[in-house]
Amino acid sequence: MNAFELETRLIGFASRVMDLVENLPTSLCGKHLGGQLLRSGTAPALNYGEAQGAESREDFIHKMKVCLKELRETMANLRIIQLRNYFPNTKMESLIKENNELISIFVASTKTAVVHKKQKP
Repeated sequence: MNAFELETRLIGFASRVMDLVENLPTSLCGKHLGGQLLRSGTAPALNYGEAQGAESREDFIHKMKVCLKELRETMANLRIIQLRNYFPNTKMESLIKENNELISIFVASTKTAVVHKKQKP
């Protein structure tokens, strides 16, 4: 997967998160979870753009780790929403699966960048 494809995937994920947030209940819990999810679920797409413009390998690694942190926060939030039964499990499982795949991509990319950093003098 190249950088453009990953960015497109992250933007699609952010859009799906936004759709979910817009359909959460307007209760105190729904608003709280929605606000958190909106921030963490859209942040990876935005931060990935920053990673692409990183000023150094260290900066790139740092920004990729920020994306990973946000994806992990999103995962916890999605699992809480799933436990609350706000949506059918099929809808949640699809989003959770995509979130998990994105986490795996960022873990692998970060590890590769760290290895390349150590190989450079």
